[in-house]
Amino acid sequence: MADAPAEIDKRSIRLQVAAARQEESGHGIARLPKAALSRLGAMEGDVLEITGKDVTVARAMLAYPEDEGLDVIRLDGLQRGNAEVGSGEHVQVRKAESRPAQRVVFAPAQQSMRLQGPAVALKRNFLGRPMIAGDLVATTGRHQVGDIPPNLSRMFNTPAYALTQIRLNVVTTTPKGIVHIDENTEVELREMFEEAQNTRGDINYDDVGGMSDTIRQLREMVELPLRYPELFTRLGVDPPRGVLLHGPPGTGKTRLAQAVANESDANFMLINGPEIMGSGYGESEKRLREVFEEAEKAAPSIIFIDEIDSIAPKRTQVHGETEKRLVAQLLTLMDGLNSRVNVVVIAATNRPDAIDEALRRPGRFDREIVIGVPDEKGRREILGIHTRGMPLGNGVDLGELARTTHGFVGADIAALAREAAIETVRRIMPELDLEARTIPADVLEKLAVERDDFIAALKRVQP
Repeated sequence: MADAPAEIDKRSIRLQVAAARQEESGHGIARLPKAALSRLGAMEGDVLEITGKDVTVARAMLAYPEDEGLDVIRLDGLQRGNAEVGSGEHVQVRKAESRPAQRVVFAPAQQSMRLQGPAVALKRNFLGRPMIAGDLVATTGRHQVGDIPPNLSRMFNTPAYALTQIRLNVVTTTPKGIVHIDENTEVELREMFEEAQNTRGDINYDDVGGMSDTIRQLREMVELPLRYPELFTRLGVDPPRGVLLHGPPGTGKTRLAQAVANESDANFMLINGPEIMGSGYGESEKRLREVFEEAEKAAPSIIFIDEIDSIAPKRTQVHGETEKRLVAQLLTLMDGLNSRVNVVVIAATNRPDAIDEALRRPGRFDREIVIGVPDEKGRREILGIHTRGMPLGNGVDLGELARTTHGFVGADIAALAREAAIETVRRIMPELDLEARTIPADVLEKLAVERDDFIAALKRVQP
């Protein structure tokens, strides 16, 4: 949990949370209407303390024009996770003061990540950013965002720290409470992952591009029942228990399910279809039962079954008894989920017609969502996500890349961004001392992924 908030004062106001635009994700700002700023006695650039189930902080910026007159605050996915709130929920907001940090300790937010790099480059990336121990924060690159007041422009034009966005846990700060990094702050970056006090996963709706309609449908089908099961009890109807996502490989079905679980504050349990098949008699069914039992104990939970066609094929077309028993077991477990058990099952496949028909009947996977290949707008969103924190050269036009990547899905675009970064590394190799543990800060500062790097990457990455 973050450092405890101060008593809610008379100038605290209650606002409804809405999602920030994806291009502003990770910059540490919160947008709210002029009237709300006035009630808080705050101006653009002031620090705000935002209290949901937990506490986080942000710098204030004026609302988008469409939000003027509404009691809303726009927060990105990291901020929603830090405050432990979802879109549509309410937070208390007050003007706060931040003190210059004497020392801030960061650690990687992902278990699979080890980091080495100059602390001075990390400090430059976070200059002026308010934070509090327990926050999950992200490095950013230079980014063009409209209507930036002069006192905030530095936060959007800091040199990138790496060739991709890196998410970090704020482990400790000195002094405690709300601080900001300045030129005199000592910054320590620990190499290894450290468990965050905020246990929400780091994937949120900001990390899923080109799926605004799909996210809206899933929020209605999954997030709403998990957050407010009493609504369905009052209406006397059972909430959806199963949702089937189907579409080509690489379109982001697993990532989407993880984002829904994190935004719903639900436990996420993954079943990889091919991996659950056991060698012993009854072993596969036992594994399946154990996951459902664990999900019920840890509710609210989302069980995600990837490649469901591999464990639930049409029984009329298989000859093995194991597959038939597994389908029967899954049907029994789905039927055993009732309105008192706050568990939703999401399954994914790229072969919907291969699934046993009984699973697609009411009360089981009776809601289906098709996730197709993204259009140009969707590809532009996905490119924005995968180039967050990337030091892009002035010649890079993400709109142009979106137009030239027809047929690419999310996984292809992620691979394209990685390959472009590798091209950049190839170019600077002569300047690197391969025996040194870290790259000099001046080399990092000059680093930029150029248009030619993406053009070269396009020759290697095909949909």
